[in-house]
Amino acid sequence: MTDVQPGSVATGLDHGDLVAIYEKMLLARLLDERQWILNRQGKAPFVISCQGHEAAQVGSAYALTPGKDWILPYYRDLGVVLTLGVTPSEVMMGLFARAGDPNSGGRQMPAHYGYRKLKIVTQSSPTGTQVPHAVGIGLGIKIRNELAGRIVDDAVAWVSFGEGTSSQGEVHEAMNLAGIHRLPVIFVCENNGYAISVPQRMQMGIENVADRAAGYGFPGVVVDGGDPIACYEATLAAVERARRGEGPTLLEFKCVRLTPHSSDDNDRTYRTPEEIKAIRQHDPLARFAAYLQAEGILNEAREAELRERIKRLVNEATAAAEAAPPPDPATLLQHVYCGDQ
Repeated sequence: MTDVQPGSVATGLDHGDLVAIYEKMLLARLLDERQWILNRQGKAPFVISCQGHEAAQVGSAYALTPGKDWILPYYRDLGVVLTLGVTPSEVMMGLFARAGDPNSGGRQMPAHYGYRKLKIVTQSSPTGTQVPHAVGIGLGIKIRNELAGRIVDDAVAWVSFGEGTSSQGEVHEAMNLAGIHRLPVIFVCENNGYAISVPQRMQMGIENVADRAAGYGFPGVVVDGGDPIACYEATLAAVERARRGEGPTLLEFKCVRLTPHSSDDNDRTYRTPEEIKAIRQHDPLARFAAYLQAEGILNEAREAELRERIKRLVNEATAAAEAAPPPDPATLLQHVYCGDQ
């Protein structure tokens, strides 16, 4: 494994940034928990959770430039899209399939994120299809710069997937092409150890997905996915490398999945009670809150205020989405074909 040392990058994060990161992590958690409640009430058809991935998602997205960089998330990336500017109400519009859903006008599955003004590219439910798309965007950026004879576009394409998806052939093909042409792509594997119910040991014969990067000719970095600062630093190093024209990086964030794969899954059929209990000890939200409190950046009163404010946001988003109208049948093709707008 070639290693790009995140520590070589000055974080540049002040106390305000750290609280902002915690706030986004908390928002992702409370919004996610509300979606599970709505699902169990029969109001939401499908939930795929970000719980346990918040540190990786928010920390990594914090190193990107909203509206400039191209984002190709996967369906677990609630923390990513919230950090880049999607609002809780817009997330809930997608969950309830309302016309105000910016992803698809209420016609995509929940959590299939896409937002034109934020350059968030929607994805397909079959896993991995977003990875070749990211490489295609990276190739377009490179061609534009080559035609200009200088860097006129230093955007990067950031794409994420799980470790199970990394076994898909198209992921290999995409990384191989990115390595050959040194494209500005950040590959992010959020490794929670399970491809739905299949443990990592039955998915691959290696310990780290990042080890594969050497075979494509670019760096691979293993990062503690429970540490948002480490995820930010690693992503920032990869982004700066890509903006300089030095090519792609594969980041592997080691995460925990605190819930079943989705609302249609029961992880008690393949995880022991002891394992589920042990995973809770690695909750990144509790871990980061403890760090901020130990550093004197957050105290119980401030955290209680944050929780209360975010809870109100979630309540308002839920009410707004429930009351919003469904899509007009006349707009059926609006989000299918790209027009002039």
